[in-house]
Amino acid sequence: MQKLILFVLLFFICNRTSAQNTVVSQDSLANRLVEKHKKQNAAHPSMPGYRIQLYFGNDRSKATDLKTEFANAYPKAGAYVVYRQPNFKLRVGDFKTRLEALKFLNEIQSDYSTAFIVQDDVRLPEE
Repeated sequence: MQKLILFVLLFFICNRTSAQNTVVSQDSLANRLVEKHKKQNAAHPSMPGYRIQLYFGNDRSKATDLKTEFANAYPKAGAYVVYRQPNFKLRVGDFKTRLEALKFLNEIQSDYSTAFIVQDDVRLPEE
């Protein structure tokens, strides 16, 4: 029994001294991958979030006219026309949470009664 206790004590002492002398080395490939990831994020600054869709249809002029109307009424909220063949979508806002989008939807509901919330990639907030 004493030999077992002595062995356990020696094991912990050796482990403690070896843990203090640990050297961390980074792989150059890992560094390159991190830098590539940083550049990609800087080129496409977006994150998953929510927007409010105001229009969906194949009339481009209607989508752009509605975008102009919305931008004049709500200049601080972003407005984006997206084309996915054969339809145009007008989506507004850059909301991190569904709750933020819901608050804004309630604000504009009287002007845009058919508007609804959709998940989308949104712009990152300005720092």
